[in-house]
Amino acid sequence: QVQLVESGGGLAQAGGSLRLSCAASGRTSISYATGWFRQAPGKEREFVAAISWSGARTDYADSVKGRFTISRDNAKNTVYLRMNSLKPEDTAVYYCAANFQLANQPNEYRYWGQGTQVTVSS
Repeated sequence: QVQLVESGGGLAQAGGSLRLSCAASGRTSISYATGWFRQAPGKEREFVAAISWSGARTDYADSVKGRFTISRDNAKNTVYLRMNSLKPEDTAVYYCAANFQLANQPNEYRYWGQGTQVTVSS
């Protein structure tokens, strides 16, 4: 079992920045890829970004490319999502998830955190 806890959400103005963290505990000795997803009210959960265990491979949704950066520090069992140039449409609950391989579909991820709210005001 792997437990994931997100932090770093909050309120930001359009054009601002936030950094989300996803801390893993439990069976962290296993090599997991980690993804970030988000879900806005009334919408389906959507892929944001993902990173392989080594950090060598990353994947981003087109809507966040060039604005968001995913990274990880395996010594701290933590994955980060740096969000720059935030837009009101980035407002959502952001979830991190862990899986054995890099993927961009929610149903491919086995472990999920509880989410952290990000609100971007115009």
